[in-house]
Amino acid sequence: MDSPSSARHSRTSTSASESGVNNTDKQPVISVCGVNSKSPRAPRVITYQITIESEPIGLGTPGVYTPTNTDMSNNDPPTTDSKEEKVDSEPVLQLLPGEKILPHPAKDVTYLCPYTGPAKGMLWVTNYKLYFRSHDKDPQLVCEAPLGVIYRIEKLGGATSRGENSYGLEIFCKDMRNMRFALRQESHYRRNVYDNLQKYAFPTSNRLPLFAFEYKEEFPTNGWSVYDPIQELERLGVTRTETSSCFWRITNINENYEFCETYPNYFAVPATVSEDDLRKVAQFRSRSRVPVLSWIHPHSNATITRCSQPMVGVAGKRSKEDRDYLHLIMDINAESHKLFIMDARPNKNAVANKAKGGGYESDDVYDYAEVCFLDIHNIHVMRESLRKLKEICFQTIDDKHWLSNIESTHWLDHIKQILIGATRIADKIESYKTSVVIHCSDGWDRSSQLTSLTMLMLDAYYRTMQGFQVLIEKEWVSFGHKFGVRVGHGDRNHGDADRSPIFLQFIDCVWQLTRQFPNAFEFNEQCLITILDHLYSCQFGTFLCNSEKDQHEQQVRKRTVSLWSYINKLSDDFRNPFYAANCSQHVLYPVASIRRIELWTSYYVRWNPRMQPQESVHQRNKELLQIKNDLQKKVEDLQKEMEIKDRVGVRVTVTPPRVGSPVQV
Repeated sequence: MDSPSSARHSRTSTSASESGVNNTDKQPVISVCGVNSKSPRAPRVITYQITIESEPIGLGTPGVYTPTNTDMSNNDPPTTDSKEEKVDSEPVLQLLPGEKILPHPAKDVTYLCPYTGPAKGMLWVTNYKLYFRSHDKDPQLVCEAPLGVIYRIEKLGGATSRGENSYGLEIFCKDMRNMRFALRQESHYRRNVYDNLQKYAFPTSNRLPLFAFEYKEEFPTNGWSVYDPIQELERLGVTRTETSSCFWRITNINENYEFCETYPNYFAVPATVSEDDLRKVAQFRSRSRVPVLSWIHPHSNATITRCSQPMVGVAGKRSKEDRDYLHLIMDINAESHKLFIMDARPNKNAVANKAKGGGYESDDVYDYAEVCFLDIHNIHVMRESLRKLKEICFQTIDDKHWLSNIESTHWLDHIKQILIGATRIADKIESYKTSVVIHCSDGWDRSSQLTSLTMLMLDAYYRTMQGFQVLIEKEWVSFGHKFGVRVGHGDRNHGDADRSPIFLQFIDCVWQLTRQFPNAFEFNEQCLITILDHLYSCQFGTFLCNSEKDQHEQQVRKRTVSLWSYINKLSDDFRNPFYAANCSQHVLYPVASIRRIELWTSYYVRWNPRMQPQESVHQRNKELLQIKNDLQKKVEDLQKEMEIKDRVGVRVTVTPPRVGSPVQV
C-alpha cells in the first residue's frame, strides 16, 4: 500500500530548494476517510502524500505538474462563490516516473465522502491514478486511488436530473470501497473524466499497456533476483542429478514451456523418472500439470507435491504411469508406506468434474493412498462471498446486526476451511511423517493456497521477509496462478466469471497466522496490506501475468519493476518488532476455529474512520524496532566484552537482576 512515507521513496520528487520555493509554509493535508496523513506514515491509506507548496512550482520542473488556465475547459462555468475562487495555492502533483497528467482536469467537483460529507475541489486523472484535492476543507481533504483498483464506472443522472449532487460519476473499486463525485451539468467535465477513466483504468480493453510498463523508477536492489528456482530447490536439498542423499532431481523438460504452459522452466521430480514417463503422466493430468515437488521435510524426507486433477472422466480411465509415479513419490519417503492425496474440493464437486473429463484418484487404483476432500469451495462461491462482505463493510456499518451480517457472507467460514486444510496437511507431514499430494481442479488456485500456507507452518524460512517473497514467487507466480484473469487487470468486463479473490484469501490466512503467532513472522501487517494494494495497482510487474510463460513472452522482468524492489527498499517499515528469530523455528499449528478467526478490519473496513485505531500502529512499531535494535547492539557489545575478558583470563560473574513482580510485555 502506498502512503505518505512511501511516496517519498517511490516518486520523482523535486525539493523546494531546487525549485526556488519556500518550503516552510505548507497547507495541512488530510486523507480521505479521516486518516491523519501528517503522521510519518499513514498505515491504511492507499493515497500518496501530495505536497502543497505555498507558491506553485513553475512548469517544466521534472516530475511535477502545476495546473494552469490553459488546462481548464472553456465550458467551465463561472463560479459565484468567491470563497472557492480564493485558493491559497495551486497543487503540485508529484508524479511517478512514467506517470503523466491527462488533459482536461475537472474543476468545481464535489467528492461525496460517506464519512466526512461533501467536499468541493478539483479532480485530476493521470495514466496511473485518480486524484482529488479539496479547497473548502481545513485541513485539506485528499482522495486518491490507482486506476488499477477500478473495476466499474457508472454515470449518475442525466440531462433532466435535478437536485444537488445528482449528476456525476460513481467509481467501484476492488479494494473494498467506492467513490462518488458530483459535477455540474453545464461544465461538460463529466464526459472528459469518464472517457479518461474508461481508457486508462481499462488499458488492456483499449489495447494500451498497463502502467507497470511505463513505470521506470530505479531501486537499490533488483526484486526480480529475490527468487531463483535452482537456488531454492538446492536449499531444500535437491540437485540437478540423482545422488545417494537425494531422490529428487531438477528437470528442464519445460525449458521452452512446451511440456506445460502453466509450469515454470525448472521444477523437481523423482530422480528415477524418465522424461518419457513424465510426458505419459502429463497426458493423464489436467493441463499437463504433473505432480512436482514443493517442499521436503529436512528430517523425515516427507514431501509436499502439487498437481492437477487426474483425467478420469465418467468412463473411469486409468493410467499405469500415473499410478507408478505417485507410488514412487511414496517410496522416496522411507518412514511411511502410505501417501495422502489432499483434494481441496468438496467431494460432490470432484464427482461432478467427472462429467467434464476430470475427477479424482479412486481407492481401487491408488490402493496405497488415502484420498481426503478438504471442502474448499470454488472461485465462484468465493467471489460471491467477497461481494457480500463488501456490502456490509462499505459504506455504512449496521452495528446492531454486525456479527450476523458477517456470518451471512460465509467469508470467515471459507478462511477457516482453508486453514483447516493446511493444518491437516502440516500435521500429516510433521507428526505422521507421510508425504502429501495436493490438488484441486487445475491446480493453480486452491492448491497454491494450501501448499504455501502449509510451507509457512512447517518452514520458518518462509516466515522471514525474504522467505515470504520467495514463497509467493514460487508457489503463486511461477506455478501459474492466473493473476491477470483472477484480478482482471485492465479489463472492463467486470462481470467476468473467472475473477475471484483467491490470493486475497491467502493473504488473509497469513494475517490470521500472524495474529495467533505474533512472534513468528518477520514481516508485519502493513507488509501484507501493501502486497494486496499492489496486487491491484498495476504499478509493478509481479502480479500482472497468468504464468511464467506469459512473463517471459511479455518481457515483464526486463520491462517492469518488481514489487520486492519497493518493499525491500522500505524494509524497516514492514518489519515486525516482536519477531523472535531464535524462538520461532517450531512448526505452527493454528487454531482453525471460528472462535479464533477474526475479520481483518484493518484491511476490509479501513476506509471507515470509526474502525481505525486512534494511535498509529505503524509509528509504534517503528519505535519498538528502534528500541529492539538498541538493545540488540548492547547485547552484542557485552558479548564482545566477555569474549575479550575470557581471552585475557578474567572471570566474569553475571548476577541476574531481582524481579519483584511479573514483567509485563
